[in-house]
Amino acid sequence: MITAVDTNILLDVFGADARFGPRSAEAIRACLRDGSLLASDVVWAETAAVFGDPRRFEHAMSTLPVAFSAVTQAAALRAAVAWRRYRASGGPRLRIAADFLIGAHALTVADCLLTRDRGFYRRYFTGLRVIDPTSRN
Repeated sequence: MITAVDTNILLDVFGADARFGPRSAEAIRACLRDGSLLASDVVWAETAAVFGDPRRFEHAMSTLPVAFSAVTQAAALRAAVAWRRYRASGGPRLRIAADFLIGAHALTVADCLLTRDRGFYRRYFTGLRVIDPTSRN
């Protein structure tokens, strides 16, 4: 099974978040027992930005077997359709295109998405299996 991982999960673990870190780390271990983990280029960039120093980020990522996976053209087009639907239904700009790229990427190249943002992804990416470490799914 291939699991795409969202930025919030990586930041929970790398930032040692007291509330979500342990559950996110366990969810990563569970996903690795079932298969492999990958992160889209969007997740990669969002996570790296928090580190500031690219070498620190690369070192942190090397501690997890997370593969880099670029958003495909098909995923970008799916993201555009979902973004347009969101905005047409009155969705505020609180959600940015990056969120839609992450969801579309997971839908097109992975079996599921590991994230704490389950409601958004379930609503705009029907058929995407979402794993939320903070719930029983």
